[in-house]
Amino acid sequence: MPASGPPADPETTALPTPELIETTPSRGLSQSFRALRHRNYQLFIGGQIVSLSGTWMQTVAQSWLVYRLTHSELLLGTAWFCSQICVFVLGPLGGLAADRFSRYKLVIATQTLMMLQAFALAALTLSGRVQVWHVLSLAVVLGAINAFDIPGRQSLLIQMTSKEDLLSAISLNSAVFNSARGVGPAMAGLLVAAVGEGVCFLLNGISFLAVIGCLLAMKLPPFVRQKQDSPWNHLKEGFRYAWHHKAVRRLLTVLATASLATAPFLVLAPFFADQIFHRGSKGLGFLMAAMGVGAVVGTVGLARRTHVHGLPGVVAWCAFVLGIANLGFAVSPHFYLSLAITPLIGYGLMRQLAAANTTIQTSIPDEYRGRTMALYSMTVVGLAPFGSLAAGALADRFGPRVTVAMGGVLALAASAAFSWTLRRDRVAR
Repeated sequence: MPASGPPADPETTALPTPELIETTPSRGLSQSFRALRHRNYQLFIGGQIVSLSGTWMQTVAQSWLVYRLTHSELLLGTAWFCSQICVFVLGPLGGLAADRFSRYKLVIATQTLMMLQAFALAALTLSGRVQVWHVLSLAVVLGAINAFDIPGRQSLLIQMTSKEDLLSAISLNSAVFNSARGVGPAMAGLLVAAVGEGVCFLLNGISFLAVIGCLLAMKLPPFVRQKQDSPWNHLKEGFRYAWHHKAVRRLLTVLATASLATAPFLVLAPFFADQIFHRGSKGLGFLMAAMGVGAVVGTVGLARRTHVHGLPGVVAWCAFVLGIANLGFAVSPHFYLSLAITPLIGYGLMRQLAAANTTIQTSIPDEYRGRTMALYSMTVVGLAPFGSLAAGALADRFGPRVTVAMGGVLALAASAAFSWTLRRDRVAR
């Protein structure tokens, strides 16, 4: 159906029934990995395993570099703001591109540009000429690329697999993302302490060769451009559809709240590792790795599901877990207790994202997928910079512990509000 055609009525578009993505009755661990029966998805995951480890190395090394150069909580927040604000500002254009052009070629282009950004940051750092404004400027560049990469990559998942295996594909993608969150930060902590941040940036640039090579090896049907409205009308139509789709609107709202609630922990982790627990860059790496372990446990378990029934309840429960974990981390007096709490943050956040992503993608037609995934990226990633700036400013005024506790309270409020809407709908039916 051309994107210019009449949209389905989103108010009457219900969440998909369990039968919609029912699969074969296999059980056990193999059910979690059923998306790997698709060759294109095998290639994609193989490249992601290498590339995402490098990406997490760069993320942690960049935070530590800014902290080392400035020792400022506010500038830590500013660095996160710069790396993500373009996802919010340019996200609509990224979604439009994903629905009007070849998603496959779009992702190859964005991954190549990310590689060049990493090499530029490595060159400046290894040469000893890096300054804070260099880091912030290149963070803005990376954010602009991500604004197109995220909706393109999320929309491409269904083309690599099938609607029946979409839940498995999204969950495994999240598991790989967070496995890399476990490996990358730990490696970054050791490498930063041994040879400095520049080597992390260089290795990240090299890691993109793996995912680009795997993308080029894929065999996908040729892209056929359909007759479409003007870009402006196409953009308005897609966002109008998402806004009037009640289930999608609610899920995006709770994800936006979770993004803001988690920002204090992510932004202030270097401060906790160094100033509060006196563990330096290694401590930061271990905290981020522990978060990744929890996320992998949550998302691999989710991949075993064969239907979407009950996923909105998973979203509400995970928001509750996220709130309790943030409050626990805020008051924890010891590093090892904090290290034990951190996996719950990863579990709650990433299991929630995977559940919401799957629910959204299985309840919308493909012609709106790119623009809807752009809204997803704007809420999950694009709002994070506002949370980052707020976290830095609040920590500067009230201290890091109070700021992280505020995030926990916000997550609990989101859980309560979303649970109430689910119960109200069940009563209404």
